Amino acid sequence: MAILKINPVEQVLLPVNVEARVCFVSISGIKGMNDILPGDVETWQFLENKAREIFKSYGFSEIRVPVVEKTELFCRSIGETTDIVEKEMYTFEDKSGNSLTLRPEGTAPVMRSYIEHKMYAQDPVAKLYYLGPMFRYERPQKGRYRQFHQIGAEVIGIEDPRIDAQVLAMLVHFFEDAGIRDVALQVNSLGCPECRPGYRKTLVDFLEARLDSLCEDCRRRYQTNPLRVLDCKAAGCKEATVDAPSVLDHLCRGCQDHFSQVQTYLGLLGTPFSINPRMVRGLDYYTKTTFEMVTGSLGSQNAVAAGGRYDGLISDLGGPSLPGIGFAMGLERLVLMKGEERIVPSRPHLFLAGLGEEASRQAFVLMSALQRRGVHAEMDLAGKSLKAQMRRAGKLGARFVLILGEEEISRGVAQLKDMDAGSQEEVRLDGLVETLVRQFSLEG
Repeated sequence: MAILKINPVEQVLLPVNVEARVCFVSISGIKGMNDILPGDVETWQFLENKAREIFKSYGFSEIRVPVVEKTELFCRSIGETTDIVEKEMYTFEDKSGNSLTLRPEGTAPVMRSYIEHKMYAQDPVAKLYYLGPMFRYERPQKGRYRQFHQIGAEVIGIEDPRIDAQVLAMLVHFFEDAGIRDVALQVNSLGCPECRPGYRKTLVDFLEARLDSLCEDCRRRYQTNPLRVLDCKAAGCKEATVDAPSVLDHLCRGCQDHFSQVQTYLGLLGTPFSINPRMVRGLDYYTKTTFEMVTGSLGSQNAVAAGGRYDGLISDLGGPSLPGIGFAMGLERLVLMKGEERIVPSRPHLFLAGLGEEASRQAFVLMSALQRRGVHAEMDLAGKSLKAQMRRAGKLGARFVLILGEEEISRGVAQLKDMDAGSQEEVRLDGLVETLVRQFSLEG
């Protein structure tokens, strides 16, 4: 006999005169791009729905933008010297020779859409939020993948520091309502085009005297993107920059006043925060207020949400000169932080057990009628025994089982078993759909 290999755990015996020409190889997913399976997806849905609920109460509307954009969009917005553009983007040419990129972040695509559709013509003030996948080619690690998912929010057209405080308060509100503890809000100011050049020169001079202590990446980028050196996780870079000059000591009067008022309004709203003068962002477009929600439960990847003000981004992309502020949260990290509090999948309201051909036919029609009325109903479609059907109902966690047999049909009744209480009662088939709909709607 010849052996045909199907996969590592299956073999098929073939007659010796049959030539085994086909070898099926299982196809795995792409590294760093993960499936979200039933049992886990309920937690994702909970977090997404919580974001929609809270953001709506603050006046935000959802926007959906493509996952693929012109590469130029990210080079112009994020900055050509950032790690994202230099090393992490999924970029390719389409059949027309256009350079396209899978979006590595959400703010630039939302701004592109805002400008392209001239949303500012109706009202320059816009509050928008988005949910969806982003893509970066980097080493997969805990809570950080090559396809990852973000929930983000953006406010366009308001420069007043009160909107900074409101956005931050909304972010904290989300974490509180989602039941995610062990997080803290940290804030900083990165200055503006008026005061940042002076700080940048001071920082470059400081780093030049310590180049031998910096990692290869930081030595390469210390002149083009010196603020990123302060955010490097390498031990040598942390030690070398421990006494680096603070951006807060180089703010102009306008940036000082803005940052001071943000802190004042956060205090008025009762939103706890701390100042982290070393906080920087990996994207070039940030100005003034920057912030992170940090945790101690995810190791070195301690930021679970981050954002800031980007007052020059919209005009840089060809739109009007309007300010903006926003943030993004990594859903994978939020799910990790939910941990043992993951959402339990919903259980069926009712499992219908039909005994015999006619009973199964009527059970199928009854199940469909209940489903159309919003009742989660299931049944066996393989003609199994009552014992096997009851086992299936138990596996699904059904609260009730409706047992319908030929004898019950002749009397116009069915047996309704409460699986939690262990009790059973006889119910009339006439008007049963309405009866069950009312019962399950009252129970939720």
